[in-house]
Amino acid sequence: MNNNQFPKYDLEERTAKFGENIIKFCNKLLRNTITNPLINQLIKAGTSVGANYCEADDAESKDDFRHKIGIVKKECRESKHFIRMIVVALPNSKQDAIPLWQEAKELNLIFNKIYQKVK
Repeated sequence: MNNNQFPKYDLEERTAKFGENIIKFCNKLLRNTITNPLINQLIKAGTSVGANYCEADDAESKDDFRHKIGIVKKECRESKHFIRMIVVALPNSKQDAIPLWQEAKELNLIFNKIYQKVK
């Protein structure tokens, strides 16, 4: 098999779309004293995935790249956590949350693999 048979994945675009989808999701959520901090944390974590990936892509060294990819994978895991907490606080949001949680999980696995390969 040659490499042209596999689709190319633009991680910068994928992480940006993830952040955009987090914003759209959060804009639809009911805000109250419980959900406000959860929503704010999810927006911070979800949008920082793409920002930190861009920083990693422009890293100054291999060590800098690995460090920044480590931050990206942490932000993915944090996003998963806050999506889960929002679903507990707002059970009606579960259907919209599932694809976001899945994407956070997949991104975490991708960046975890990258992190492990860079030594």
